[in-house]
Amino acid sequence: MIIAIDGPSGAGKSTVAKLLSKKIGFEYIDTGAMYRALAYKAYINKIEINEENEDKIDEMIKSTTVDYYNNNIYLDNENVEGLIRDEIISIGASKISALKDVRTKMVELQRKIAENKNVILDGRDIGTKVFPDADYKFFITASEEIRADRRYNQLAADGKKADYNNVLTDLKQRDKNDTTRKISPLIKAEDAILIDTTDMDLDEVVKAIANIIGGNNVL
Repeated sequence: MIIAIDGPSGAGKSTVAKLLSKKIGFEYIDTGAMYRALAYKAYINKIEINEENEDKIDEMIKSTTVDYYNNNIYLDNENVEGLIRDEIISIGASKISALKDVRTKMVELQRKIAENKNVILDGRDIGTKVFPDADYKFFITASEEIRADRRYNQLAADGKKADYNNVLTDLKQRDKNDTTRKISPLIKAEDAILIDTTDMDLDEVVKAIANIIGGNNVL
């Protein structure tokens, strides 16, 4: 079974997906982290992410391995989970995910990882492009201000300096990048269930989704 969770940055979909995976015993795959890993590699190799450098990025990808297991992302066999959450990498992930060859490679990899498993995936186009026939689709969102506040608090909890206004500005830019890109833009699938988490805590969101799935006798 495949459960697809899409939504904008900071909506809480990754945290919800992780908690839900534990609650119902499914494997969780963080597709956003896969793009972050590629953006991180481009960053440390000083490759600016844009269409002009697409050939360089394509060459980089040919010698790159990305794996996801045990809730950690591995880049070239190195655990980089703790290195890919800075805002500069978030913006880079948004940019690199808009490149056609990158998107093609990642979609193929995501489908391969999910083969013959019960999985929960979250991202921007899981229900629209990666798994359009997913058993369940959810679109999780929240107001820009609430999402920025959550991101700011997450950075602070991780001991990283951040300015709320900068976080909000970066979030708005990422929203614009994600919703206007030519390849697999962020949109709600027609058959996805919308969940606005602006006034909900994590437990309430997880319970709401679990009830919908469980209500159809699949748990």
